[in-house]
Amino acid sequence: MAYSNFTLGQVRKAFELETVRKWGIFADIAPVEPSALLTAVLERNMPFALAMGTEKAKSELIVSEVLVELCVYFDNRVSLFSGIDFNVDGSKELTGVCGFLVSLSPEAFELEAPVIALVEAKNSDVKLGVAQCAAEMVAAQHFNAEHGNSIPRVYGAITSGTDWLFLKLEGKTLHIDMRIYTLERCDRLLGILASMVKQEA
Repeated sequence: MAYSNFTLGQVRKAFELETVRKWGIFADIAPVEPSALLTAVLERNMPFALAMGTEKAKSELIVSEVLVELCVYFDNRVSLFSGIDFNVDGSKELTGVCGFLVSLSPEAFELEAPVIALVEAKNSDVKLGVAQCAAEMVAAQHFNAEHGNSIPRVYGAITSGTDWLFLKLEGKTLHIDMRIYTLERCDRLLGILASMVKQEA
């Protein structure tokens, strides 16, 4: 079973997770001002992404631009991977392709631990991607542990391009921020993503 085939109930049962749903978990994080380049690129790309309306278009024209900005903000001390096979444990069905992965390693050509964040683009309702993202976050926990580079928290995001929903997996507790954050406040999105890299969220 691929990550996308999990239901949230299956993830919780298979990996003995406790789910905590709360409004505004990431709301008080300090914003990070986007560069003039990112602002201009998003203004240019947004009409095309929304007109095409596919996950692929939104990933390429919006999400990837935001995540590249994140890497640049950290002087490329983190690395970004897109559309790669993340086959961690076939016996636990932790296999499949991930939309985007962010690693705390600067190695850009091969995925190294620790994987810090996973981002999935969805066509419309971001809440429909929670189960898939949660399964990928569990896989990241296992991947990091197997490589002797565990970190306290793994983060996730599901986005339609314009709407973003954020998750945090800490041990066996999956925190779901029920607040939807929007691209109109790109500074807030970048602040949250930066805090994930710093393990401060």
